[in-house]
Parts: sequence; structure tokens; C-alpha cells
Amino acid sequence: MIDKLAFVHPDAKIGNNVTIGPWSYIGADVEIGDDTWISSHVVIKGPSVIGKGNRIFQFASVGEECQDKKYAGEPTRLIVGDNNIIRESVTIHRGTVQDNSETRIGSNNLLMAYVHVAHDCVVGNHVIMANNASIAGHVHVHDHVILGGMTGVHQFVHIGAHAFTAGSSTIFQDVPPFVMAAGSPAIPRGLNVEGLKRRGFSKETQHAIRRTYKALYRKNLTLEEALAEIKPDADNDPHVQAMVDFITNSSRGIIR
Repeated sequence: MIDKLAFVHPDAKIGNNVTIGPWSYIGADVEIGDDTWISSHVVIKGPSVIGKGNRIFQFASVGEECQDKKYAGEPTRLIVGDNNIIRESVTIHRGTVQDNSETRIGSNNLLMAYVHVAHDCVVGNHVIMANNASIAGHVHVHDHVILGGMTGVHQFVHIGAHAFTAGSSTIFQDVPPFVMAAGSPAIPRGLNVEGLKRRGFSKETQHAIRRTYKALYRKNLTLEEALAEIKPDADNDPHVQAMVDFITNSSRGIIR
């Protein structure tokens, strides 16, 4: 299943039923899990661990050293989970010692063509990054997020679970869970209602999240006042509590 025109370093660890197309390069310190398909002209460098069942399309560059000028060749890592689709010309860089020395991507994600994942990023599960979306260093993208095409995310920003950004958005501050953001700089544009319905959230939880959004964005309250108003729902619903935890732990502040 490895084309004779591919280069696979003898120290690389290749799982069962792995396909590697012609002119692809698999470097030393790379592990590739079972049932992964790698097209032609793919470069994977290490130290990197690629899980099972991934599909990596042509001209993707995975596990390259980062573009941080402080990087001095330290042996940092990239960890990729299972069943991801990494499309054409995607670039994913390893971490730096200034963070956890690791870039991490979860499972069941779709990274469309020309997506860039910079050093030390953490991408969760079931994330969609549309064409040309780019996340700078140290960005955290939580589960079930959708980043619209050409979205740009500033370094150290966190995007909460089930959030959604419109195409060409520029994100300078944290986006709370379930919130839709758009613009440059991005501002809140409502709740990801369709995402809540598709993922089976109960009516009660949907109503509680709506009340939370109104307190944060529609009542002209300070953040402290809004959090106080949200508290009864947070005490009774773990999804609202997750929103509160995200906001209170935000180091860059949330979009408002």
C-alpha cells in the first residue's frame, strides 16, 4: 500500500492497511495509525503521531516546524487523533517549548483546503474549518466549532464549543460556547440555534442558553451583572455552567 515513489524513513512507524501515494514524504519520528490514507505529494515530519482512519490529501504539510521566531529546533510534537479529513494544502505545525511543546488535533474533524493550524494550537473533536481558515499560535478551538472560510483567529484566543464564525471574520477575543460571531473585528451575532437543534439539545437547555445569551448581550448589563443573572440557570444546567466557566476563565476577554 506504499507507492514505490514515496519516501518513508526507516524509523517511521506505519500501521496496518495504510496507503501512501507517490512522491509523499514520511520523516523520522512519525507514527501513522491503521487505515490511514495519504495521497500523493504529502509531507509529514516529526515528532508526530497520526491516529487511525485519517485521510490526508495532496500537498498537505503536517508536522512541520513552526514559524515562531523563538523556535530553536527543540523536539516538539504534533498529535492528531482519528478519522480526520485534512484537505489539499493544509499546513499544521508542531508546538514550542514556550507552551506545552505540543500541537494537538482531536478526532472526526474536517480541515478544508488551505487551512492553517499554527504552533501550540489545540483543536477538539467534530470541528469544521472551512477553506483558508487560519488559527494563530496557542489558539484553542473546542468541540463542534465551525470556522467559516477565511476566518482568522488571533493568537491565544479560545473558541468555545458549538460556536460558529462567519466567513472572513477576524477573531481578536474569545468566543463563548454556542455564540455566532461575524465581522472584522468579530462581534456576537446571535446563538448557533441550528447547531443546538442538530445536536439534540433539549428544549429546556436551549431556553436556558437563550436566557444566558440575552443576559450577556441584550440587556446592557455589565459582565458581572450578567453572570449574576445567569447563576440560577448555571446551577441547574451543565451547559450554561460551561458557558460561565469559559467566560470566567477567559484571559483575553470575550467578544461583546
